[in-house]
Amino acid sequence: MTRHICLHGAESTGKTTLASRLAARLGAAVVPEYGRSWCEANGTDLDAGDLLAIFEGHVAATKAAMAQAPAWLVSDTDPLMTQAWAVMLLGERLAEIDAWEDVADLYLVPALDLPWRDDGTRLFGSDLARRQFMDLAIGELERRGLRWAWVEGEGEARVQSALMAIEAANFLLP
Repeated sequence: MTRHICLHGAESTGKTTLASRLAARLGAAVVPEYGRSWCEANGTDLDAGDLLAIFEGHVAATKAAMAQAPAWLVSDTDPLMTQAWAVMLLGERLAEIDAWEDVADLYLVPALDLPWRDDGTRLFGSDLARRQFMDLAIGELERRGLRWAWVEGEGEARVQSALMAIEAANFLLP
């Protein structure tokens, strides 16, 4: 049985770095952030069609990773973040994402305790926009009643915070 952990939350909170560090600690497979790859290739002027393509990319990448039956899978975001993007950018929810049900076992939400950095794909750098985006992201988890936990700190402290959250969820660590 695969234990699926997903990093979730606002931009520039260290999700990608944390995903790779957690994967190394857990011996996990990683599903990279599909939206980042999409935006690097196609730009950040996203419409509903783009967000649905990102959604489908997330789903396909996760299915491919799950087909390998890893003990642990760490996703650097998933379609629930794409839905938060839809609300933030378009002011609407996408029905296809609302119908999606293959959620992770646990969502880890890195706090807004790291500085925002523009990497060419990020859009919401002001404190107000970051908070609004984080509220939307958490709202996606809460509306579905999913298990989630905050992750805080920098560097190794952030990794330890994530591992403690995984243990608190009663997942046995390798």
